[in-house]
Amino acid sequence: MRAVVIHEFGDPSGMAVVEVPTPATGPGQVLIATEAIGVGGVDAVIRRGTIRRTDFGPGLIPGSEVAGTVVAVGDGVDPSWKDRQVWAFTGMSGGYAEMAVAAVEDITALPSGLSSIEAATLGSAATVAHFALRHAHFSAGESVLVRGAGGSIGIAAVQIAARAGAGAVAVTTSSQSRGDRLRELGATNVLNRTGGPAEAAYDVIIDIAGGPDVPDFIDRLAANGRLVLVGAVAGMPTMDVGARLLQSFQQSRSLATFSLDSIPAAQRGQARSEQFEASARGDLRAVIHDVLPLDQAAEAHRRMDAGEVFGRIVLAGEHQPADQPDSRGSTTAGSWPGTRSEYGRSAHGRQR
Repeated sequence: MRAVVIHEFGDPSGMAVVEVPTPATGPGQVLIATEAIGVGGVDAVIRRGTIRRTDFGPGLIPGSEVAGTVVAVGDGVDPSWKDRQVWAFTGMSGGYAEMAVAAVEDITALPSGLSSIEAATLGSAATVAHFALRHAHFSAGESVLVRGAGGSIGIAAVQIAARAGAGAVAVTTSSQSRGDRLRELGATNVLNRTGGPAEAAYDVIIDIAGGPDVPDFIDRLAANGRLVLVGAVAGMPTMDVGARLLQSFQQSRSLATFSLDSIPAAQRGQARSEQFEASARGDLRAVIHDVLPLDQAAEAHRRMDAGEVFGRIVLAGEHQPADQPDSRGSTTAGSWPGTRSEYGRSAHGRQR
């Protein structure tokens, strides 16, 4: 099978498509013919070498989420999963391939009306956003600031907070045009990347960016406000984070980190299934920046590194179901009123 591997960590040019053996399906696992592969921020962090593990070496197949059809099941797996369309978490690697293996507890069936491309856009991002807001003890009427709202997690957080009755949903983003699109998705206030102009304090801040500016956003919290750090695409926070909290001791502010790994698989699956149903109904929009073929994975990463991506880039697998347009060609992101997803035209010019 074809797969993308990282020959050299760092620049996207260190990635290449090669032929590798099809992975074996072990006990409790399923084998999936991929139709759509999500390109996430953590993939870029791993490719740059920011996250280092002993099993991350040359030849690593990046990617953690795919959607497609189950073609084989391992021992102990209900055989009824075979031939079903699913979303799957493949772990910290293994996703950028024509075939991928996942544990059965890490797959979610796709409802009717939800495409594999939409599932790969929402599967992990919307689930992270949902549980991050819960981790922040967010409740209706509270104000929320989403830092780094132009990515798939931020876009989902904006929509979920707005639907849940947030008193205000502010966002930080890099341009007015992105701010306008975020307003269409539920944002009420648009700030620049530094959080300016400083207009208000917020009960909850969901921070996807991280980096050296985290202490400054602690200062944007209201009394009893909670900042939840769910990503570090801008790097790790500086060491003075604790000092900044202590400087406002009487405000009773708090800082927490959040990883989806801390949520039991059954709870993750239930929330994801509900979000897929919501998207199929049109209540949660998948924002797809572009759909590229597998051999353009390096180009997808180049665009992420350049800050060009709004929403998510999806890599299209070779296995396309009959009822889904063949979107292996490049698409252009756009906003299509009345649809559940923001998407461009497929290679055949068909609207999504």
